[in-house]
Amino acid sequence: MSTTTPHTPEPEGPSRPARLIQNESTTEIPVHLLFRDDPDPAPVALRPAVVGRRQGTGEQPRFRRQVPAKPRPVAEVDPALAERSARVLPGAVGVLAGTCGLAGGVAASWWAGVLPPLAVEALELPSYAGTGLGPVQWAAYAGTGALALFGFGGLARGRTGRAWVLGLFGRYRGTVRRTGLLWVNPLLLRRRVDVRLRHWRSEPMAAADPNGVALRAVVLVVWRVRDTARATLGVEDHETYLRECVEATLARVPVEPPGSARSSADAAAEVLTRLVAGDAAPVGIEVFSVRPLRVEYAPEVAAAMHRRRIAALDAQHRASVLTSVVDSVEDTVTRLTMRGLVELDDYERKALVKDLTVAFCSGRGETSA
Repeated sequence: MSTTTPHTPEPEGPSRPARLIQNESTTEIPVHLLFRDDPDPAPVALRPAVVGRRQGTGEQPRFRRQVPAKPRPVAEVDPALAERSARVLPGAVGVLAGTCGLAGGVAASWWAGVLPPLAVEALELPSYAGTGLGPVQWAAYAGTGALALFGFGGLARGRTGRAWVLGLFGRYRGTVRRTGLLWVNPLLLRRRVDVRLRHWRSEPMAAADPNGVALRAVVLVVWRVRDTARATLGVEDHETYLRECVEATLARVPVEPPGSARSSADAAAEVLTRLVAGDAAPVGIEVFSVRPLRVEYAPEVAAAMHRRRIAALDAQHRASVLTSVVDSVEDTVTRLTMRGLVELDDYERKALVKDLTVAFCSGRGETSA
């Protein structure tokens, strides 16, 4: 007769999930099961490299989310705005046109009979009673006057290191970099631009050292205008724009405090030059160097940093004096022992070292005083 074990019914309700980790030999865990209670996250890009994994625990390799960095906005101007040469004529053409206009006005006055007798005698013109001022004479006056105004009004003098930016009704018409006497259309608006190599010494600007201590820095900027169209028309004032770029860059680049090594100052100058040149290039400005000339602590921290520096120098001086005294005592005791002048036990050696240290320190103090 066989006995059967009664079957115990399982309690109703949600069944308990099976264990995910049975023992240490488990090497893989479904990641989606570990986070099954959370809503499905948005898909993100994962790096293929393993960040960390503990051996023997069966932990699934963990991955780090790669957050894409926001690209830095780049200053841009109208891509079609670029410097090009303007059409101008030699100055002799304007002089000739103006002279012809004046001669035509004199001839029209003689024809109308309004030329003064003295002018007729000076110009050796034949005497003529004239026909008076009529519509034809006024038309001749208007034509010769316009010719003279255009001829003499368009004369311009081009200088070395200067350029003219020409515009007509708000439209860029070209740049004149030629030198000498030129004739430019007098209807064009002219803007003079200095294209020479220039330097600008700034006023004290706010800065900070690598530790965040407030500083005041005076920088020297060497620059020039490379594209006159962008420097004049792409920005309201290119000099103000350059000054603001230098100030903004100096606020985010650490500058070495006073008394730092020359290599650190050169590294800071290189970083400043690279950043300012990148910000100023889109508006036609070429930056060659941005170098701090004078760096000093801000007034609110100057007194505290001065006391700190004095304390550091004093501590350094004391350390050097102590090192020199210890070396002298050691050398003296070693020489006395090696030459056999004295035989010292531990107590006598300690007493001799103490006396020599006091004597040398007293001598160093009197010398320093």
